Amino acid sequence: MPSPLMRSPDTTRCGDDRIIAAIDDDGALYPVEKLDAHRRGIKHLAISAFVFSGNRLLVQRRAGGKYHSPGQWANTCCTHPDWQEDPSDCATRRLWEELGLEIDLEPRAVIEYMADVGQGLTEHERVHVFEGTVEDPDAVIPFDPTEVDKVRWVEIAELQREARLNPETITPWFRIYLQRWSELGLSPA
Repeated sequence: MPSPLMRSPDTTRCGDDRIIAAIDDDGALYPVEKLDAHRRGIKHLAISAFVFSGNRLLVQRRAGGKYHSPGQWANTCCTHPDWQEDPSDCATRRLWEELGLEIDLEPRAVIEYMADVGQGLTEHERVHVFEGTVEDPDAVIPFDPTEVDKVRWVEIAELQREARLNPETITPWFRIYLQRWSELGLSPA
């Protein structure tokens, strides 16, 4: 795997009023405003990227200004594809925007979940899961501070223990991922 290209991410943001892809009962996609999807619990597309170095996963603590789940730990990167954006393109774009990483990502699984994320908001997602690798875990990760408060490398068993002992420090979707780890199709266990 090639070394990652890392640089300061572009901090230009689209905001939380973006149009994303909702999923109808028959599987058809239709446009919906992101915050509306969360308020109404509408099923929608999402991506989650997991970047490993050996057996350790890069995790991020969400910035304090996030409209839900601020200050909680999450997987490397997660978001919603913009309307008509390919999930793979979205994962690559968002990993660059949030963490300044440009690495190869491989699709691993598609899973669905529903979680209350507080403040009357619900994530009801069909998530495309992607995996990537970084050779040098000591490299500086130039994250966007409007999105990410802190990053760290940690083993999955330690994260699962943290989620059991201090669930309030882990985002609801990441707790679900840790409980359903075998379904994600990721290499390190």
